[in-house]
Amino acid sequence: MKRAEKKKEIKEIKSNKKSEEKQKGLPFFGVGKIIPFMKRYRRKIAVMIFCGLCGSAFDIMIPLFQRYALNHFVAGNTLDTLAYFIAFYIVSIIAMGAVNYVSCADAMEIEVSINRDLRNAAFSHLQTLSFSYFNQNSVGYIHARIMSDTSRIGSLVSWTMMEGVWHVSYLVGAIFVMMAVNMKLALLVVSIVPLVVVIFSFFQKKLIRINREVRELNSKITGNFNEGITGAKTIKSLVIEEKMENDFTRDTAAMKKKSVHAARVRCLFSVSMNLASSLALAIVLWRGGYIAKSEIGTFSMFMSYAEGMMEPVRWIIDSISSLITTQVNIERLSRLLETKSDVSDTKEVVEVYGDVFEPKTENWEEIKGDIEFCGVDFKYPDGDEYILKDFNLKIPFGTNIAIVGETGAGKSTLVNLICRFYEPTSGKILIDGRDARERSQLWLHSALGYVLQTPHLFSGTVRENLLYANPAASDEEIERAIKLVSAESVVSKLEMGLDTDVGEGGDTLSTGEKQLISFARAILADPKIIVLDEATASVDTITEKKIQSAIDTVIKGRTSVVIAHRLSTVTNADIILVVKDGKIIEQGRHRELLEKKGHYYSLYTRQYEDEATSALLGDAV
Repeated sequence: MKRAEKKKEIKEIKSNKKSEEKQKGLPFFGVGKIIPFMKRYRRKIAVMIFCGLCGSAFDIMIPLFQRYALNHFVAGNTLDTLAYFIAFYIVSIIAMGAVNYVSCADAMEIEVSINRDLRNAAFSHLQTLSFSYFNQNSVGYIHARIMSDTSRIGSLVSWTMMEGVWHVSYLVGAIFVMMAVNMKLALLVVSIVPLVVVIFSFFQKKLIRINREVRELNSKITGNFNEGITGAKTIKSLVIEEKMENDFTRDTAAMKKKSVHAARVRCLFSVSMNLASSLALAIVLWRGGYIAKSEIGTFSMFMSYAEGMMEPVRWIIDSISSLITTQVNIERLSRLLETKSDVSDTKEVVEVYGDVFEPKTENWEEIKGDIEFCGVDFKYPDGDEYILKDFNLKIPFGTNIAIVGETGAGKSTLVNLICRFYEPTSGKILIDGRDARERSQLWLHSALGYVLQTPHLFSGTVRENLLYANPAASDEEIERAIKLVSAESVVSKLEMGLDTDVGEGGDTLSTGEKQLISFARAILADPKIIVLDEATASVDTITEKKIQSAIDTVIKGRTSVVIAHRLSTVTNADIILVVKDGKIIEQGRHRELLEKKGHYYSLYTRQYEDEATSALLGDAV
C-alpha cells in the first residue's frame, strides 16, 4: 500500500474511534459502537439491504402464485393465462436469483472489510498504549480481542444483517398479505408474537452473563496455549509438562462445563421459541379448514406462509442468541479501543509535533541529550508504594550513568521514566531543559537507542531487522554499525549474510548473536541517548567482551544509561546509582562508592569473589 493511502486509512481509523466514542449511548446489542466502522461501506450496505428486500419480496410472491394457480387453473378449470403465468414465474425466479447473488457478494465483501478495519483500529490503538497495559493483560487476552472478537462483529454487520433484512421483511410481508386476505386468521397467527417477546426477555440477561464467562475462559485458554508454545524450552527444562497439561486440562474442563451450561440454556431458549412458533401452524390447520371449503388457493397460501414463517422465526431465535453473544464481543473490543494510555501527549503537543502515525518532523527540535529529574515522585499505576520520592538527578549530555542493584531491586524504573514509558506521579523530567511532556513521545523515542536484556528480532532477514532503526540507511551505514559492535563475525557465517532469515523472534540465532544484531540495530539509528538494559547479562564471556568493547566506543558523544548486572562493566561510569527495594540508596563514582563501604561495596566484593572462585574452579577443571 502506498504511503498516502496508508495515511488516509489511519486517518479514517482514528476518525472511526472518535465517532465511536460518541455512539456509546446507543443501546441495542452495542451495535451503536460499531456504526462508525460501517459508514465507509454505507453504499454497499444499502445495496445489500435493497437486494435483501427484493429477495424477500419475490419469496412472498411464491405463495401468491400458488393461490392464483389453484383458484384459477384448478378450481376455475381453465388454462387461458397459463403462458403469461409461466413467463412471469420464470422472470421472478431469475430476478430472485440475481438479487440474492448481489446481496451475498456484498455481504462477503463487507465482512472482510469490517474485519480488516476493526483489526487495524485495534492494532493501531495498541501502538498508542503504555507499557502498563501490556503488563496487566496477557498476549492471549489481547489476541482474542483482535482476532476472535472482530471476526464475530464482522459477521454480525454482514451476514447477520443481510439475513435479518430478508427474514424480518419476509415475516412482515407475509403478515401484511395474510391480513389483506383474511384479517381474523392473520391475527390468530400474529398473536404468537407477545409470547415470543416474553420468552426473549426472560432469557436475554441469563445468556449475556453466561456467554461473557465463556469468552473470558476462552481468552484464558488462548493465553495458556500461547505460553505452552512460546515457553516450550522452559517447560521442558523444568520438567513441568505434567503441571502445564493439568492446568490446561483444568481450564478446558471449566470451559467445557460452562459451554455445556450455555448450550443447555440456549437449547431451552430455542425449544421455547420453536414451541411458540409452531402454534402458528397449528392455528392455520385448525381454522384453515373453513377457508378450504370455498377457496383452496387461499388455504394453500396460508399454509405456505405459516410454514414459511417457521424459518424466519427460527432464525430470529438463533440470531437473538448470537447477538447476545456478539454483544459481549463488542463490549470487549470497545473496552480495548476506549482504554486510555497512562502516557499520552496533550492536544497542544500533537498539534505542533504530530503523533505516532503522523509525526510533524519538520517541527522537531534537535535533541542534545541533557536529562534532569526535578522533584520526581513515582509509583506504578497499579501500585500503592512510591518508588521515588522527591528525586533529583542531573545527567548532562555525554554522561555515562550506570544503575546497579540486586535482581528485582527496581533498576528499570529510572530507565522507564527517562524513556517516557511511564510518567512521573509528580515532578518533572527535563530533556534539554524542557519538560518531556511539552514534546511528543515519538520525538523522544526517535532519539533513543534501546538494547534489551532479552533481545527481540522481528521475523524476516537480518537486513530487514536492522532497517527498522533507519529505513533509509545505506549498505555502507549498515556495515559500519555491524563493525562498530563487532557483529561482522555473526553475519559472515550466516548462509546468506544480511539476507538470511532469522526466523520467528530470531530463533535461528543464539542469544549472543541476537544481542549483537539488536545492538547494531540500535546504533544504526544514531541515537543521542542510548539505553543498555543488562545487555551482557545473557551472553557468553567472548560476546560480553565484544559488546563491552563496542559500548566503550559507542557511548562517546552520547548520553548513555546502563543497567548493569556485572559490576565490572560499569567501573568507568561517570555516575553509578545503587538501587535497593525500588529506591536509590547510594550514588557516585566507582571508587567513591567503594570507599564508603556501603551496599555497592558489598555487591562488588561479593561478585568479585564469586567470579574469582568460578575462574579458579575453571582452571582446576
